[in-house]
Amino acid sequence: MTGEIMTGNEAIARGAFEAGVTVGTAYPGTPSTEILESLARYPGIECNWSANEKVALEVAIGASLEGARVLAAMKHVGVNVAADPLLTLSYIGVGGGLVLVSADDPGMHSSQNEQDNRHYARFAKIPLLEPSDSQEAKNFVIAAMDISEEYDTPVMLRTTTRISHSRTVVKLGERTTTGNRKYQKKPAKHVMLPGFARQRHPFVEKRLLALANEAEKSPFNRIETGTSNEIGIICSGIVYQYVKEAFPSFPVLKLGFTFPLPVKLIEKFCSEVEKILVIEELDPFMAEQIKAHGIRISGYSLFAPIGELSPEIIHDRISRFQKNVNPASAEAPPEKTIPQRPPILCPGCSHRGIFYTLKKLKLRIVGDIGCYTLAALYPLQAMDTCVCMGASIGMALGMEKANPRTSMQTVAVIGDSTFLHSGITPLIDAVYNDSSITVIILDNSTTGMTGHQEHPGTGTTLQGKKNKAVNIAALCRGLGIERVVETDTSDLDTLRRIIEKEVASRELSVIVYRRPCILKSRTSSDPLHIDPEKCNGCKACLQPGCPSIRFLDGKALIDPGTCTGCGLCRQLCKRDAIGIRKKGGNRGHEKD
Repeated sequence: MTGEIMTGNEAIARGAFEAGVTVGTAYPGTPSTEILESLARYPGIECNWSANEKVALEVAIGASLEGARVLAAMKHVGVNVAADPLLTLSYIGVGGGLVLVSADDPGMHSSQNEQDNRHYARFAKIPLLEPSDSQEAKNFVIAAMDISEEYDTPVMLRTTTRISHSRTVVKLGERTTTGNRKYQKKPAKHVMLPGFARQRHPFVEKRLLALANEAEKSPFNRIETGTSNEIGIICSGIVYQYVKEAFPSFPVLKLGFTFPLPVKLIEKFCSEVEKILVIEELDPFMAEQIKAHGIRISGYSLFAPIGELSPEIIHDRISRFQKNVNPASAEAPPEKTIPQRPPILCPGCSHRGIFYTLKKLKLRIVGDIGCYTLAALYPLQAMDTCVCMGASIGMALGMEKANPRTSMQTVAVIGDSTFLHSGITPLIDAVYNDSSITVIILDNSTTGMTGHQEHPGTGTTLQGKKNKAVNIAALCRGLGIERVVETDTSDLDTLRRIIEKEVASRELSVIVYRRPCILKSRTSSDPLHIDPEKCNGCKACLQPGCPSIRFLDGKALIDPGTCTGCGLCRQLCKRDAIGIRKKGGNRGHEKD
């Protein structure tokens, strides 16, 4: 048996491969994206990006009922989108094993909230597994497939960012190919009309009791004895690693099968130690259930339900709780010395010019999820709202309905991938409700925010097959929108005229602004250079916030290593001080 260093996401894909999964679905979302990208590289597995997470789970359900083993992956907010089919999937059960990976993001490294998706498992009454490293991530997927088929239930595998992206050694196994289970037509099980659903609900409750017994005997839940029985810790997921690093000699109840909880095992552990601490990231998911079973725990509020934990935080809090064990370490954790680097749009990003123009026009900008959301930050500060995937168009419509005059002052801005994810439906709503808002679709021909994944508008599948690409402009016209403008101009004056004209119109209009992502197209021109003799330090070139420009001794300088030569700063310079850098790397200035 060979070993390989893998991220948690890569290990999940490996586990799916070894478990005999033949269908994988997802919508890319950090920190889950690499699961499907990794799975797609294995032979014998049909993998696809779906338009959104709801569709991804629905594809997975269909494949499962056809008898295939299936993996569906998404980030935590994606499960919100998929919640509708998920809650009924619990009733209809599975054909082949079905595992739903929820990659949560404590600390919000790349998310709009930090919800704790373990609640979804309890809400849907399905089993929940939480790995603590990459090896467990692989093993748990394999076990989850068996649990899914044995108990006729989807299984949720919940990871967090640190599990998804950290690396540990994984022992590799052979792929098990069980073949598809035979499809069986079972209307009473698969058609959730009220009469059938009422019959399935008791099954769900009975299944939950059986799963609780399974959790009691699961090898994923274990007691690790310590050198002292003064304090025992109950934990799961990445927190287990933090606890072992901070207090390696403490007795620990490590839980990997965390819903339903193994109550008898917890009672046994608690009887062996004097005080019990339940340490978890985000919500007191386990602590509340343990207390509800009448088990007394200590230090319930030692850890706030906010952000990530770390070995330092856990050491600090428990040391304070103990007081006399290690007073020195009860001091506040040392501050991290890593310099702060504010998030910002990339040098040469085509979004920079359009947000600069929208800000100059003093429009209300109803934004959406994507890398362009960074335009909300200094110095552009060109976005009024951002709530969730696809919300921009509906919110702009709502503003118009509340105050019709806002349609002349408001634009909804949405990326191409996000538009295909969930922007089409509210646009239909805008057509149907006779709206006159202006929608700008920033089509950079990729899913930029998660690392350049393909989508239905690119014409290339996850596994590299060339297919028909959805024509976004034609789609908008097909919805009945007559004012659809397509442009790829980088000229700010032209861009301004187009936006002014469409916003002033009293019809629903869509501007499809089509310029490829600079990081993917790699079409950068020669870098630009600022002539110090002409620069008067007015700082007009800084207004769009390009990170390639800095100031030194009252003059602007352009970093030739990062400048893509997009020319936006050049359009803003009133003194003609910006030109193309001469080849050879000298500081000469020439007009092109």
